[in-house]
Amino acid sequence: MDTLVLLTLTGLGLGALYFLIASGLALIFGLMDVLNFAHGAFLTVSVYTAWRTAETVGGLPGLLLAAVVGTLTGLLLAAVVELVLIRRLYGRVKEQILVTVGLSLAVPALVQTLWGADARPFPVPDALAGTVGVLGARVPVNRFLLIAVALLVLAGIHLFLSRTRYGLIVRAGVEDRAMVTALGIDVTRAFTLVFALGGALAGLAGVLGGLYFGSLSPHQGTSLLVFAFVVVIIGGLVPITSVALSALSVGLVQQYANYYAGGYGDLAVVFLLAAVVLARPAAGTGSPLTRLRRALTAPRTRSAGGTA
Repeated sequence: MDTLVLLTLTGLGLGALYFLIASGLALIFGLMDVLNFAHGAFLTVSVYTAWRTAETVGGLPGLLLAAVVGTLTGLLLAAVVELVLIRRLYGRVKEQILVTVGLSLAVPALVQTLWGADARPFPVPDALAGTVGVLGARVPVNRFLLIAVALLVLAGIHLFLSRTRYGLIVRAGVEDRAMVTALGIDVTRAFTLVFALGGALAGLAGVLGGLYFGSLSPHQGTSLLVFAFVVVIIGGLVPITSVALSALSVGLVQQYANYYAGGYGDLAVVFLLAAVVLARPAAGTGSPLTRLRRALTAPRTRSAGGTA
C-alpha cells in the first residue's frame, strides 16, 4: 500500500511538472498556431540562471528568488524571440519550425559551452529536502509543491483566457485576426504577451524541474520537451484542463511502469500515446463506439433490404 501511495504521489508530481511545460506549449500553439520547438531551450536557460541565483543567495530565500529569476528569464527570452524572429514568420509554418528547431539545438550547445556538459546538483533548501508520511509512505515534500504550483497555474491560465481583456482578444484574434484588427485592436501585441507567458511557464517549470530531479544539465529542457509534446498530443490544445489531465496520466503511467514493468516507463508512455492517437476518431467519423455500432448494424440493414 505504501509503495502504491508513493508511486501515485510521485507520478502526480511528475505530471504537474509536465503540465507546467506543456501548458506553455499548448498556449503558444493553440492560440497562435506556432509550433515552438525552442520551448525546451527557454527552460534550460531559465534553470541555469535560477541555479546560479539559488547558489549565490542560498536557503529558502535563494530558492524563492531563483523562481522569480528563472520565470523572468523565460519570459524575457521568449519575448525577445517573438519580437525578433517569430513575429516576421506568422503564417509561415515551415520557417517557424526551422527557426525554433535551430534555437533548440543552438541554445543548449551554448549553455554546454559556458557551464560544461556534466549535470550539476540543484540546491534544495532543507525545508523541501525532507519527506512527509502519507498512509505509511515517505513522500518527498517537493512533490506537493509541484502539485500546488500546477493547480495555481491551471487556475491562472483559465482566468486569463476567460476573464481578462487580453485573453478575449487573443481568442478572437485566433478565430478572425482581420476582423479584430479592423476593430482597432493590436492583435500582435496580444500574441507577444502569450508567447512571453509561455516562456515564463517554461522558466518556472525549469526551476521546479531542478527541485524534482535535484540536478540540471544542458539538455534537460530538450528531454522534458519530448514528454510535453506527448502530453499536448494526448490532451489536445484546448481546453487547458484536458492538457492537465493528460499530463497527470502520462506522469502516473510512467511511474507505475517504471516500478511494475522493470523500468519501461518511457516505453509505456509511447504505448499510451499510440493507443490514444489510434483510438481518436478522424474528423467526421465519430467516436470508436459510434464506428463499432455502424459496423455491427450495417450488415443487418443490408440483409433487411435484400429480404424485402
